[in-house]
Amino acid sequence: MSPGAISRRACLQALVAIPLVGSARPSAVLALGGTLPPLDQPAPDFRLPAVVPEKSGAGGQRSELSLADFRGQWLVLYFYPRDFTSGCTLEARGFQRDLGAFQSRGAAVAGISADDGESHLSFCGSEGLAFPLLSDPDGRVSRQYGSWIAPYSQRHTFLIDPQGMLRQIWTAVRPSAHSGEVLEALDRQRALPGQTPSQRQP
Repeated sequence: MSPGAISRRACLQALVAIPLVGSARPSAVLALGGTLPPLDQPAPDFRLPAVVPEKSGAGGQRSELSLADFRGQWLVLYFYPRDFTSGCTLEARGFQRDLGAFQSRGAAVAGISADDGESHLSFCGSEGLAFPLLSDPDGRVSRQYGSWIAPYSQRHTFLIDPQGMLRQIWTAVRPSAHSGEVLEALDRQRALPGQTPSQRQP
């Protein structure tokens, strides 16, 4: 098969996946990166090495984080290709800018890429990031989230509720405006019937 045919097929998969994720909510949706996990089901579990920055954004420490560590709060879990690239830097800056707004709504933010801990430490320090970055060098977790084309994670974002259920997916991410989109979706999700008072909008 020619490279052109592969490219056309990948583009068609992406175009098909984008509208389906937000509307029909099928059990299996393809995106650039693989099969996305189904909405309104438990999010795929993970445990990965992580860099957890100081709240000030200056320095940080190595750790491990799992999905269970975020239980009881909303989680914005975003996958991105690489530290220090232009799009990934814009996206990270947006989440850092809005981090206080997410936290006031009971939400945490965490990023995942294939970069190692040294790269994450440097990136957090350079951009003053105060949220954790996780390392997925072999793409194991990225594959579970349909977000891996070796050697990079794809730019996808997942909104997970305090019970660990997957509530929204973004595959067509615009790095400069993405944080605002996620914040608006978080407000809509928190306002839905069935949320406990602590999970609703203030």
